[in-house]
Amino acid sequence: MPGCGTGAAAVTGFDLVLRGERVFAGTGSGPWEVGVREGTIDAVVPLGTGLAGTREIDLAPDEVLLPGLVDTHVHVNEPGRTEWEGFSSATRAAAAGGVTTIIDMPLNSIPATVSVEALEAKRAAAAGKVFVDTGFWGGAVPGNTASLRPLHNAGVFGFKCFLVHSGVDEFPQLEPEEMEKDLSELASFDSLLIVHAEDPQVIAESPQPAGPQYARFLASRPRAAENKAIARVIDAARRTGGRAHILHLSSAEALPLIAAAKREGIRVTAETCPHYLTLLAEEVPDGATAFKCCPPIREAANREQLWQGLADGTVDLIVSDHSPSTPDLKDLEHGNFDVAWGGISSLQLGLPVIWTEARRRGIPLERVLEWMSRGPADLAGLTRKGRLEVGADADLAVFAPGESFVVDPARLHHRNPVTPYAGTELTGAVRRTFVRGAEVSAGSAPAGRLMGRTRA
Repeated sequence: MPGCGTGAAAVTGFDLVLRGERVFAGTGSGPWEVGVREGTIDAVVPLGTGLAGTREIDLAPDEVLLPGLVDTHVHVNEPGRTEWEGFSSATRAAAAGGVTTIIDMPLNSIPATVSVEALEAKRAAAAGKVFVDTGFWGGAVPGNTASLRPLHNAGVFGFKCFLVHSGVDEFPQLEPEEMEKDLSELASFDSLLIVHAEDPQVIAESPQPAGPQYARFLASRPRAAENKAIARVIDAARRTGGRAHILHLSSAEALPLIAAAKREGIRVTAETCPHYLTLLAEEVPDGATAFKCCPPIREAANREQLWQGLADGTVDLIVSDHSPSTPDLKDLEHGNFDVAWGGISSLQLGLPVIWTEARRRGIPLERVLEWMSRGPADLAGLTRKGRLEVGADADLAVFAPGESFVVDPARLHHRNPVTPYAGTELTGAVRRTFVRGAEVSAGSAPAGRLMGRTRA
């Protein structure tokens, strides 16, 4: 139950107080006042208590207060490919979308985060540039098993691997035997392996993509590729006792495999992404390479099953898989799906994209926050993130759930204004974002923190 102590000291002396009729504290919403001291939520009390602070904000009637979103699947790409995205642009986009914490993927930066030295290079590149709190995944690639524990000790939140070509040569895939070996190593210190699960043999035997036809690209990355790879991950987790997480699930056919593994007690979790829950293969125009991602956007029936997987707990969370590139690499001019970079930029838009669809389905905002705030925080072990409660970091978003807007790529903070949502009308606007009690605004300096696993 939200609350704080009694007496004068309990209601005065806050750095920031926010009040509203709909504050999403704990597991539901209600009329609450939130008091913040030194970046931490220090009080959550009934509206009318009269908390007093240096700065006081009363929410408008159409606004609600949310715990900041946590996005554990973001490709920032700096250093090395900063023209694709960078820490400043990515984290400003995150804040504009109500995301207050991100964890950066170990590729497509150069160097890839597969050693302690590479991690330090990435931290140096990010220092002084982040507008939201930022952590890092390590990478598991052929030959770096001995680097996994040192990276863990240096503060990464877990390790990413690919079972298929990653798209960049400096981050090679693991063979199934290597994946299991690394999962066993990670189990020895209870770290997490997060897996891009597609099977290269199935893809090699599938029709190859060519030209602007989306149907040909979709056929080149069939559900069977995901299903086979996910089964291998589950088997490896069963044998090793390690923790495994399935990234960007798009194949609904794999849901029974994941559900059965969970019932068996295998330590496996899964995520999906806004594009798999909202976009439809049947509606992707030929040549529209802004829609290209791997695994691909699938058909309407598949989308319905993914939503059911979220509802029944088979899928644990929703994150962006923000994977930008420059416009030329998306081959927007020619629209060839075989050569275009596979990745969707949606870091700033994830909450309104999901809320628009969830609202249409009658899913309450509380469930969306379970999937986009607490769920990702719990995956990474961030006990002070993704929740609006006493003792948590004061990471907050002021959200207008009934406000509609049309996506204008020029108004996004992503470095490159390429998005499949261009021109789409969405419902739900983030009006203000606070990171540890400090508002991120147009003129504010980057005050995000670089996080490590042991000091998150």
